[in-house]
Amino acid sequence: MLGAGILVGMRREDFRALIEAAPARLAPMAAYTNLPFRLVARECGSGFVTNEELDAEALIRHNAKTTLMMETDPAEGVVAMQLLGCKAEALVPAAIRLVEAGAEIIDLNMGCPVPKIVRQGKGAALMRDVASTAKVLEALRAAIDVPLTIKIRGGWNNDEQNAVEVARMAQDVGVDGITVHPRTRMMRFGGLAPWALIKDVVDAVDIPVTGNGDVLSLADAARMREETGCASVMVGRGALGKPWLFDPAYGELDLEERAAYRERVTRRHLDLIEERLPELVALVQAQKSLSLYMVGRADIHSMRREVFEQREFSALRAIAERFFAEPPIASAGI
Repeated sequence: MLGAGILVGMRREDFRALIEAAPARLAPMAAYTNLPFRLVARECGSGFVTNEELDAEALIRHNAKTTLMMETDPAEGVVAMQLLGCKAEALVPAAIRLVEAGAEIIDLNMGCPVPKIVRQGKGAALMRDVASTAKVLEALRAAIDVPLTIKIRGGWNNDEQNAVEVARMAQDVGVDGITVHPRTRMMRFGGLAPWALIKDVVDAVDIPVTGNGDVLSLADAARMREETGCASVMVGRGALGKPWLFDPAYGELDLEERAAYRERVTRRHLDLIEERLPELVALVQAQKSLSLYMVGRADIHSMRREVFEQREFSALRAIAERFFAEPPIASAGI
């Protein structure tokens, strides 16, 4: 199944229709949402996808690794490119380069909570100085004609929950859409995501808001939309090792049919990794991906240990074949 609502030649006025075209879509995740995984997610039913964050400074230096991360495929349909940075001097030329390379949406990462990122003033740190961040967004808005979006957190900590303020500022400077992960930066990925904060942002702005956080199924996505009024839902960690989450038909399959579906998707993902990524990068990505597909096995720890011990892609395929030969897993959510 392919995600619905592909729009080619993205115009700003088409953006709302695009995000409302599918029940859920894959969220950008560093080191995970590379081209192979984006293709697999699209084939399973994800709406338009966003690449993993691209550091603006590395991009304008034409860093080889970052340039590789720019690669897209026509089969993905619309792809949003997410930038990481804090200075207009780097972000603007980086955004222009991405648009010239075919990016149809530019997204600014304002939510990454990782210490080494926020220490540089990037990611969630951008939410701490709203006035300065407004100038950065104004510069980006003036430089590109495609939709400009941001992905934010609830705020820095419990005393600095300013998602509504940031959202209003973003709307005022011409941002076309906002994704809200309602945990604060200090929460990182712990505790429950307070969805009520997403509703606060929805109620505060007229541009489309996408919700994110603690969505593990299409049922969760539907509940988030109902409870918050958000226009769309992004799924991040919930889709790792389970890209079939995006396919409504998967839930209607019996146990053996689900096992066959999972095997088909896993094989497809391994094939894409080997075909589309450099050899050493491919090995690491295959190890991570295969280990995630093994969730639910009783012997997962020993199997994962074996996966990460391998130094040849062929050996990983042999482990995968043993994995496929096992009886179907009846675990809930698999």
